Amino acid sequence: MRKGIIGRKLGMTQVFTEDGRCVPVTVLQAGPCVVIQKKMKETDGYEAIQVGFEPIPEHRVNRPLRGHFARAKVAPFRHIRELRVDNIGDYQVGQELRVDLFRPGELVDVTGITRGRGFAGGIKRHGFRRGPMAHGSKYHRRPGALAAKGPARVFKGRRLPGRLGGEQVTIQNLEVVRVDPERNLLLLKGSVPGVRRSLVTIRSAIKA
Repeated sequence: MRKGIIGRKLGMTQVFTEDGRCVPVTVLQAGPCVVIQKKMKETDGYEAIQVGFEPIPEHRVNRPLRGHFARAKVAPFRHIRELRVDNIGDYQVGQELRVDLFRPGELVDVTGITRGRGFAGGIKRHGFRRGPMAHGSKYHRRPGALAAKGPARVFKGRRLPGRLGGEQVTIQNLEVVRVDPERNLLLLKGSVPGVRRSLVTIRSAIKA
């Protein structure tokens, strides 16, 4: 069954299992989220729910969004996302989704924006090897030859220095270690893309 929730990455720590193993975990503040709209196959061509995360004052949203929230009879939210679900009938507009959707031992997919690292060279961006570091080399960290002699152009897809990071990435099959419904915390084994306080989307693992 596909389910999901929106949250924020709080950071990493470690916990100990009952058998004494130390497990590195990422702590996420997951929800609570509220269902704002239901996308139906008859009207929209697919089934999904639109959920809101982090309530904000009404004067913080523009008039079109204000009408959208008023139609659903819910408070305005800072973030809106769509989540694909299997059975749209199990959800109602105004329903609250909390972190207890998930259970320890489940596998989830987490989507976030990776840390932006600015302009990077080929060694850092693509793992290229450097040239000799002796003074007479005159070739240390440069990209090297770019194209064949005949075409006299750079081929499309050539790996070059450029912008690194700041991309949407999904990490699949992360195990849920602990769920804390009282504090809306979700502890996942391993790392999650993004900086601290960045927005993430947690869904049921599609390849579990």
